[in-house]
Amino acid sequence: MSPALQLIHERVVGALRRSSPSPVVKFSLAAPTTAKLDLSLNNPLVARADCRDNKDVTRLLEEVLSQTGATYGIGGYDEKRGWYARGEQFSQGVEVRSIHLGIDIWAPSTTPLYAPYDSVIHSVKDNALFGDYGPTVILQHCLDGETFYTLYGHLSRESLEGKESGASIAQGELIGEIGAPPINGDWPPHLHFQIILDMLGKVGDYPGVAAQSERESYLTLCPDPNLVLRSSLL
Repeated sequence: MSPALQLIHERVVGALRRSSPSPVVKFSLAAPTTAKLDLSLNNPLVARADCRDNKDVTRLLEEVLSQTGATYGIGGYDEKRGWYARGEQFSQGVEVRSIHLGIDIWAPSTTPLYAPYDSVIHSVKDNALFGDYGPTVILQHCLDGETFYTLYGHLSRESLEGKESGASIAQGELIGEIGAPPINGDWPPHLHFQIILDMLGKVGDYPGVAAQSERESYLTLCPDPNLVLRSSLL
């Protein structure tokens, strides 16, 4: 991790802490409406699931959520997960990527999503590989002179309609909605929400999972999304 990147990280994190974001979803991200979900390799339910089968992954999510008594689930930042072997894009190279860089909000498809800050559309793309993001929107923001990005993955295809790079979106404006399988990358419906400091030249896509050997650098590039979501559960 370079000193320059660490300095950028500290400045953006400071700006986010001083900010007043609008809610990304309209329901409460606190108990009893929402529960923190453990989808790491430490959860034996996760270890038993067949990650290649969306029906089995869906059953897993329903079982984990039912144990909480909540309607919605949240969690996952810096969580080591075992189900990314389901997609070939996660296993290219020596290591299977397993460190989750965003926060997942597990909610029904068609759940509307809103911009936390005034934004410019950086890029949109349908990342259509099995197990990928599916339809994705990336917004660019500026707070206290600091530029950063937020990524919204696993959306509906309709969420991409009419969106052009460079167009403005106001704080609190509708971004899109949570998508359904198989369009959303063939996952149970949820939002993958991620903060990014440097797009590294990427357009409409960005790693949402890192290899263990790259964990430190990617967590610096992608600060804790709860700086925006403000869930008391995390």
